[in-house]
Amino acid sequence: MSHLISAFLEMMSAERGAAANTIEAYRRDLSDYSGFVTGKGQTLLDCPRDTVTAYLDRLKAEGLSASSSARRLSAIRQFHKFLCADGMRGDDPTRIVASPKSRRALPKVLSVAEVDKLLTLAETEANTEGPKQESAQRLYVLLEMLYATGLRVSELVSLRRNAVMREGAFLTVTGKGNKERIVPMNDRARDAVRAWKEKLPPGPYLFPANGEDGYLTRQVFARDLKALAARTGISSARIAPHVLRHAFASHLLAGGADLRVVQMLLGHADISTTQIYTHVLDEKLRTLVESHHPLASST
Repeated sequence: MSHLISAFLEMMSAERGAAANTIEAYRRDLSDYSGFVTGKGQTLLDCPRDTVTAYLDRLKAEGLSASSSARRLSAIRQFHKFLCADGMRGDDPTRIVASPKSRRALPKVLSVAEVDKLLTLAETEANTEGPKQESAQRLYVLLEMLYATGLRVSELVSLRRNAVMREGAFLTVTGKGNKERIVPMNDRARDAVRAWKEKLPPGPYLFPANGEDGYLTRQVFARDLKALAARTGISSARIAPHVLRHAFASHLLAGGADLRVVQMLLGHADISTTQIYTHVLDEKLRTLVESHHPLASST
């Protein structure tokens, strides 16, 4: 059956421009799959859906991760679609095979006290005169805004000045898919933005820089944030701009915010994306039951 795999790989290279590494990965995956099919006494032209699912079961038994198994299934799907499209096979045995699902990792979250330590030190350094005061002020404004709004870091660093509405009470944010949303800011973030805007030279961006894009890069923000965290005693491995976005969402939910509201603020198109934060609600509900259920304290 190797000639069928070779024909598929030639198509992937010539028609879809697949990279050499991708082609080699497909070759390995499909050769392993082909060997399994042959071991069943079948061919790639007649193996049924049960063989595909049995192959996935074998991968799981061997300890292959769900994401790696899903990648292999993707290659097998494309291969069988190719066979059908070229008239070499009349049915697709992968058509209703479910892809292995990996459990999404819970986001890293800082405690409210840790976020407060970061903001307190950032504000202190922003108010301390010296050669680094301007970058310290910028970092302080970035942190206040990020924790107040939960913006994606790419949305935050690229904000235009005209995105700040009503004296800093709201932001107009253009997110994924060019979808706009209105995000409120708390008093601390609003005051920080106002003070920052007064010191800015003329230009379109809220966080201007000399780079090609004209605004601060995500990498510079992440570097400055990690350095600040180190000065507060928080491990740099636990901190990144997106961690503050996670903290924003988790702390809102822990405080009683509705999941749909958090979805809107984060700019998630699907609430299933926001549901990764429900571990916060699970813990809150468990504590609530243990504290108030009449049988919880019975012996």
